[in-house]
Amino acid sequence: MSATRVFVARLAGCAVFDPAGDRVGKVRDVLVVYRKNDPPRVVGLIVEVPGKRRVFLSIGRVTSIGNGQIITTGLINLRRFEQRGGEVRVIAEMLGRKVRFNDGSGEATVEDVSIEEQEPGEWEVEQLFVRRPKGASPFSKGQSAYVTWREVRESARTGEAQSAEHLIATYSELKPADLANTLLDLPFARRQEVAEELSDDRLADVLEEMPEADQVEILGGLGDDRAADVLDHMQPDDAADLIAQLPEERGEHLLELMEPEEAEDVRMLLSYGPDTAGGLMTTEPIIVSADATVAEGLALIRRHDLPPALGAAVCVTLPPYEAPTGRFLGMVHFQRMLRYPPHERLGTLIDQGLEPVGADTSAAEVSRILASYDLVSVPVIDERHRLVGVVTIDDVLDYLLPDDWRSHPEDQDEVSKRATARAQLTTGSIPIPMNGRRAGDGTR
Repeated sequence: MSATRVFVARLAGCAVFDPAGDRVGKVRDVLVVYRKNDPPRVVGLIVEVPGKRRVFLSIGRVTSIGNGQIITTGLINLRRFEQRGGEVRVIAEMLGRKVRFNDGSGEATVEDVSIEEQEPGEWEVEQLFVRRPKGASPFSKGQSAYVTWREVRESARTGEAQSAEHLIATYSELKPADLANTLLDLPFARRQEVAEELSDDRLADVLEEMPEADQVEILGGLGDDRAADVLDHMQPDDAADLIAQLPEERGEHLLELMEPEEAEDVRMLLSYGPDTAGGLMTTEPIIVSADATVAEGLALIRRHDLPPALGAAVCVTLPPYEAPTGRFLGMVHFQRMLRYPPHERLGTLIDQGLEPVGADTSAAEVSRILASYDLVSVPVIDERHRLVGVVTIDDVLDYLLPDDWRSHPEDQDEVSKRATARAQLTTGSIPIPMNGRRAGDGTR
């Protein structure tokens, strides 16, 4: 059943279906236009379709809104969405704005916006859910209230950015890749404001999901101390890729400001060629001694912050147990650990058929090894047979895909790109990048 009034914040992430019941995407925002004397009129929804592409869905093509889903007529223009002059995104731009009560009773912050269907296919902003600052009369404790659009006026001029805190709160549940796409849709000034408000670890996760050009742009807007803190939280291989794109003087300065251990890993990665195992690897695999037990190994791979590819196996070495380690002994895959009792020593479970690769091994050779033996990671050793890192399937895919695959999914959706990359892994037909550390219609 279609609702006649819905709150926009609750629409974020709702599934969009065609009349046959097939899912076509999910809602990311609601688009409105301001009118002189009447409340803003809804013109459509911004929908994310497969391939992370944002498209425009006219509100006139929406037949039902309710029960956490949107039903459409099935006609969706798949050209990339571009915001036109006069259009305002409710979640990205309205939530968090300041409004003043027309009766002179003070100011409040917009926390949600309701839209209401006036007649079939015609929706407009009806109510605002607002909160007054603490101590403001008559709301002594920052209480909230529902008000109509006509009861208030915006304190900021139309089109001015909302507070970054409210945008971050609205998208707090998004995965890093989805949040990265959301930020890339924003104008640079607002994107930078949001980046400033994100925590160091959250911003690091988001930057890892962005094209390198956008990473450089955002990092360039941060102070050196903050930029170094964010780099500390990035995976060493991602941090190395980013620093390699910076002017040499600033890159060296940021390395000096980073934590010594993190900077040491990044410097080591920068010393290898970009199309070698050393240039692709990550320096933070799980490393254990031969005397460690199955129970200890399984406990280590259960860490919630561990990327799946790194959790697929543990590396067994002689001390020390941080890269570069003592002599590399071998790898134990988690599936094998599951077949043995908790007290079994990992040194007895090493995969004797898996050979490590040298740090100077070509990316083409690494990819063939991963594909030939159905592996998700391969260990990398130096000339002294010390473990210096592992190359994961994700590292190779990032290398194979073009630099702008995240920002231009309309050229080829993510699924087909990964299929192409996997085919290249199998055949060894790998494009070699001409620059950087990796290979690499706007109307509606």
